[in-house]
Amino acid sequence: MTQPGVRKPGDTRRSRAQSSGVPAAEAVRPPKTGELVARRLRRMIVEGELKEGDYLPREAELLEHFGVSRPTLREAVRVMESEGLVELRRGSRTGARITLPGPEAVARPAALQLQLNGTTLADVYAARSAIEPPAARLLALSRDEQRHTALENALNEERANLDDPDRFATGAAQFHLRLVQLSGNQTLAIMAGLVHEIILRQTRSAVHARHQASPAVSHREHERALRAYQKLVTLVRSGRGDAAELYWREHLDVADDLVLADVRTTRVIDILD
Repeated sequence: MTQPGVRKPGDTRRSRAQSSGVPAAEAVRPPKTGELVARRLRRMIVEGELKEGDYLPREAELLEHFGVSRPTLREAVRVMESEGLVELRRGSRTGARITLPGPEAVARPAALQLQLNGTTLADVYAARSAIEPPAARLLALSRDEQRHTALENALNEERANLDDPDRFATGAAQFHLRLVQLSGNQTLAIMAGLVHEIILRQTRSAVHARHQASPAVSHREHERALRAYQKLVTLVRSGRGDAAELYWREHLDVADDLVLADVRTTRVIDILD
């Protein structure tokens, strides 16, 4: 029986947790050794000590280097494999090969999350409108001739697609993605990559439907899109960041009305399935 005024072991810790708003029953799990090894190997890749195409050192070397057991090391490699950072060739003596995941590595789970949440096309296109105009501004202000030329090249490639509706639709989605990639902001580029497949599929669907309804009208719309792309390129090359951002925002407002006609409430799952 505890006497008055005498705390049980752990009472002070519990009272501090309660006073800070942290539930007393919740404990923080320390990372497993395998996770710590995976973290170190991941950092070696990020810092360039291990490059794409390299193979991890042989198992015996890694065991000695990290001072861990074989099961722990293999757990670390499995963690990296799940992250797309290594490729295991079963039955091969060469071991684990370093791979650098592309945007699809995050796009797939992001698309699944959008599907699970019942996200609509209107929601996705609103996100695109929040991403691309600032990217246009950044690209213009960069005054990077090489990047400006790359955007103009994307426009010229799209011009060559004018008489092919399917290729034009693909090129249009690619132009929008390329704009963000060239902005120099890696975070915006990843965000644009997350919704690229959805944008691509809906653009193809909308272009096909409008071409089927009226090839002449569809062709004029494509010419108008090319003029918009050309104006953006001109604003970007002139270094007018604010004007590029404003113009592209206005263009997206008009373009989205065409692409989303009657499908604003369509769910992402219906586009990707």
